[in-house]
Amino acid sequence: MKIIETVLPNKSILKNDGVNYDFVDSFVGEFSDNKNTITSATIGKAFFTSAPNWVGKLFTLRNKIVSLFGLKTSGNSNDRQAQLDNFKCQEGEQLGLFKVFSKTEDELILGEDDKHLNFRISLFIDKQTENHNKSKLVISTTVKFHNAFGRMYFLPVRPFHKLIVPKMLKGIINQLENEK
Repeated sequence: MKIIETVLPNKSILKNDGVNYDFVDSFVGEFSDNKNTITSATIGKAFFTSAPNWVGKLFTLRNKIVSLFGLKTSGNSNDRQAQLDNFKCQEGEQLGLFKVFSKTEDELILGEDDKHLNFRISLFIDKQTENHNKSKLVISTTVKFHNAFGRMYFLPVRPFHKLIVPKMLKGIINQLENEK
């Protein structure tokens, strides 16, 4: 499966929300949806369950470090499975660090607002008109810095982000295709 860097889709909510972001990146991969049953909510749930184990360990480390600076963390993950079981991907819901800001049939916007920066993640389904059994999934990340601390915070995060997002996208697609 090929994952490539791309641009924020023109039809994305994030492209049309009027915010001038300080950082934007997008990655795309193709998946099969023979029954045309995969929705933004399906992809949202897969987002939370398909990351490699090492990503979870990085998040745990991140939470320990940033809590020292008073930044938001993903909280207690002891009941993570129960949280996942009850998660409906509805606007306003929160799972760990990620709040659902918006949801359409083809896009889910997750993210968080904090004192140093705001970030959004778009999980965008780009349905292919020429082949109805294939779709593209685009994961886009936007960041808006509020201060110098936000910029400093993101410096060491950025290289990990560029490694994590393509791996997560591949994991989401694998999970979607294996659940058929």
